Amino acid sequence: MLMDVKLGQLPSWLAMRDFTPGGIVRAVRRGYDRYFNKYIDVKKGGVGGIAMVLAGYVVISYIWSYDHIKHDRHRKYH
Repeated sequence: MLMDVKLGQLPSWLAMRDFTPGGIVRAVRRGYDRYFNKYIDVKKGGVGGIAMVLAGYVVISYIWSYDHIKHDRHRKYH
C-alpha cells in the first residue's frame, strides 16, 4: 500500500508495480472493491459513500473545465 511506503523507498516501490493495461485494470478493480466494501456494502450505511463519489465528480469536472471558467471570468461583458 502506498501509505506504508517511505519517501526513500518510493522509486523501488514504483518499479515493482505492474503498469501493463491488465495491471492497471486489476488495480482499479481492487480500489473499487475496497471502496465498495468499506462505504457502500455495510449494514448501517448512510449517504457518506455516495456523497464522496459525488464530491469527487464535482471536483474532477471543475478541474476539467477550469480553463473555460477562467477564460469567462476574465472576459469583459459589454
